[in-house]
Amino acid sequence: MTGFSADWLALREPADHRARDPATLTRVVAHLARLALPEIVDLGCGSGSNLRALAPRLGARQRWRLVDNDAALLDAAREALIRWADAHRLDAGGGVTLEKDGKVVEVALHCADLSSDMEALLDAGCDLVTAAALFDLVSAPWLDRFIGALALRNLPLYAALTYNGVERWTPPHAADAAMLEAFHVHQGGDKGFGPAAGPDAPTLLRAAFEELGWDMHVGESPWRLGTDDARLIAALADGAAAAVAETRLVAPDDVEAWRASRRAAEACVIGHSDLFALPAGPAD
Repeated sequence: MTGFSADWLALREPADHRARDPATLTRVVAHLARLALPEIVDLGCGSGSNLRALAPRLGARQRWRLVDNDAALLDAAREALIRWADAHRLDAGGGVTLEKDGKVVEVALHCADLSSDMEALLDAGCDLVTAAALFDLVSAPWLDRFIGALALRNLPLYAALTYNGVERWTPPHAADAAMLEAFHVHQGGDKGFGPAAGPDAPTLLRAAFEELGWDMHVGESPWRLGTDDARLIAALADGAAAAVAETRLVAPDDVEAWRASRRAAEACVIGHSDLFALPAGPAD
């Protein structure tokens, strides 16, 4: 999977945590509350933001496996989690046990390629599979394969912050529509899994779990960015402009004018969706 820098992940983390849909999160927490030591696998974990969002809402003891294909990001995750915790102990094999607000969180870190190793990672078993801001980067065939693997193993999924294609900037700019269309073309490129699902990912996820007949809750989790998020807004503008420039679908002068305007935008909304899917029967 194409990597992201630890600096970018740190910049977006506060917006990610604010955006999560509370109703979806409540259902995830309720599902795990009955377990004395829930085991959670976080796919495409980056620098560990998903754990930092979810772990404070769970019980006194937890066990996490963080998976990413970028060894440097896994090192960054370990360091970020140590800074986040009140206390820590390094474990054999590179893991770490964290103490945070009276909770004990055991963390193992695995470097693996989700495009080829996904089934083996799930074979180890867990009580929840989760991923944040991942599924818009994978292909539709990989999603089918992944959901089939979950179904075979009866594993619930909490998918947070999947990009859904909604963007609104304030004030509006004449190039907004053209830029968004071109950005979506770029987003459909291969991120290591084949042509990416992009903003179609939330619909594909819902349709697959509906076909399985699983219990499912879907909620919206948009970034709502304002003046306090100026650095993130500027980074989004730069990133989107660079992506669109690669497509050559918008004239360079228009891309640059849009980028300059959007860097100084008063506000923007970037749409995401959250989903919790739970197998009917034994896993419920």
